[in-house]
Amino acid sequence: MATMTFGAHARRYAGRVNWYLVVAAILVTSFGIVIIQSAGLHTDPGEYRKQILYAILGIGVMLGFSRIDYRDFSKWAPGLYVVTLLLLAFILRGGHSSHGAQRWISLGPLGTFQPSEPAKLILAISLAWVLCKGEYTKLTELWKPLLMVAIPALLVAKQPDLGTALVFMAIMSAQLFFGLPKWQHFAAYALAGAAAMALAIETKYILKPFQKARLLIFLNPKADPQGAGYNLNQSKIAVGSGGWFGRGLHHGTQTQLNFVPEHSTDFIFTVVGEELGFVGTVMLLACYGVLLFGGVIAMISARDRFGFLLASGIVAMFAFHIVVNIGMTIGIMPITGIPLPFLSYGGSAVLTDFAAIGVLLNIYAQKDRGVLGNA
Repeated sequence: MATMTFGAHARRYAGRVNWYLVVAAILVTSFGIVIIQSAGLHTDPGEYRKQILYAILGIGVMLGFSRIDYRDFSKWAPGLYVVTLLLLAFILRGGHSSHGAQRWISLGPLGTFQPSEPAKLILAISLAWVLCKGEYTKLTELWKPLLMVAIPALLVAKQPDLGTALVFMAIMSAQLFFGLPKWQHFAAYALAGAAAMALAIETKYILKPFQKARLLIFLNPKADPQGAGYNLNQSKIAVGSGGWFGRGLHHGTQTQLNFVPEHSTDFIFTVVGEELGFVGTVMLLACYGVLLFGGVIAMISARDRFGFLLASGIVAMFAFHIVVNIGMTIGIMPITGIPLPFLSYGGSAVLTDFAAIGVLLNIYAQKDRGVLGNA
């Protein structure tokens, strides 16, 4: 009888786990460790060992966040938002610099911490909270979410980190799309956003010269092949040379000879394309498809407005990262410095990704009254 009771409880628990999210996240992370090991074979052989540690910690974070009632985040949202702003402001004064950017806080022997990564998840939480605080039947009420995004976006843009600022915009756009009661208000927001982007490109006061150069290279890849267009050209060569089945792990010339910069972080998709070919990239994209599918299931399973908007922001965050990162490596998106979820090397990003999955797991688990949280 005890065995049957335990078995019934186990089946009940398993039925409230969004296995699409769990399996896809762990598969992509494991795949990423293999790719990072190959990418760093001749440059930083220790990176993949650190990534294994980040993955183990990340799975623990995912399990921990899956046990937190997602509705509690609405209570903590103001405090989390303020702490995030303080960390982003601190970066500009006392942050650790690398490759011309100041985005990290040094943790001594533990490495570095990048506050802009968890800021994405915290912004999704904060926006869902503020959108649930009002009716938003008037267009003038939009100043609240707009200001909430504008402050951290300006702080990360000063680092400079345009990619993260764009992720903030993607999260807000998704949550406004689902959260505003009138489609005319979202259309007004979209038009204003397009005008702001056009102004940013035209004026010299917002984008830095190298950021403008990346946009120009996207429009005309042959404009500066040895300068601003170097990364894009090498990336396209790497992906294109992989063919159907790739050159094999450790045998990609562009990867192993270090022709593609940042090939274990922002440009890690080039390693997949060159060494595992079209088949390898399709398998990776299939895993990402399962991940996003699991996120959408969590969205539609949400029991309240806050959970639905929070899930939509997280799904938008993942989707934007995947589309823009892969798109920039094959030349259909401008180059921006954002990682590929669960695949790119980096502790801050991996831990944030797993935390976001944990939140989605809790939202899904509470679709019925039961196992996790006080439903």
